[in-house]
Amino acid sequence: MENIKEKLLSGELVPFIGMGVFENTKANDGSNLPYDSDSMILALNNGRAMSDRLMYEYSRAAMSLEQRKGRDFIVQMTNHIYASKKYDLPFTYEFLKDIKPKYMIDTNVDDSSCKVYEDVEHFMITGISRITADYDRFVVYKYDPDAKEYSVISKEELNDTLPILFKPMGCMQPDMNFIISDADFVDWLTEAMGGYALPPFLKEYKKDKSYMFLGVDFSRDTFRMVAHEITLGLKDGFVVTKKDELTKKENKFVDMHNLEVIKDNSDAFLKSML
Repeated sequence: MENIKEKLLSGELVPFIGMGVFENTKANDGSNLPYDSDSMILALNNGRAMSDRLMYEYSRAAMSLEQRKGRDFIVQMTNHIYASKKYDLPFTYEFLKDIKPKYMIDTNVDDSSCKVYEDVEHFMITGISRITADYDRFVVYKYDPDAKEYSVISKEELNDTLPILFKPMGCMQPDMNFIISDADFVDWLTEAMGGYALPPFLKEYKKDKSYMFLGVDFSRDTFRMVAHEITLGLKDGFVVTKKDELTKKENKFVDMHNLEVIKDNSDAFLKSML
């Protein structure tokens, strides 16, 4: 655990952020931001629980809502969860904002990680799905801090001269592209396995790095598969989790990827680094 800040700054250590970092975040109206699969389902469905089969994982519930109400509904509802509320930047992102890691992976779809880099030039890659014009399942942007806007650039322009923010599950800005329903994940993962979910530069740049998993729940197959594809070629890393016991599948993932398990709350762990 030595020199974490230096390793984040150099890109040797890559933060991999999941929904759990929102657990202690409340909106200004007193409501909770989604911080796990169940709370995301409730947010997508106006606070109402769904059947046990659909409550298994939010992507399944989102697929059901999309089939009943249309794709535009699920996109707008996902955006509404965050755009309709004001909330302080979760501590994880505040911690990272002081460092501005060389490379960061954020699987949340709000714009908190964009705020980490809001005052510096950076590249952002967002995931997309279910398009027919191309195999690539990503869009590459470059951010201008003076104009405070993102512009689309070609994938060949991506390099490591600026920090890289990778949001594989999409983002609210600059365009609402979300990997949220089962169909989205199936499409994205299928193309990821074919090599089309990451720009060519990132495929090589990500290799032989260490990863710091914060707020990521590996108890469901979907996010284990997402993490596996994104970190192919990793060296090692660690998972910060407050769970007392990991499932058999979680332990298998940890062992396969040479990860260390740190039993702690993400906020408490990062505060110990200060």
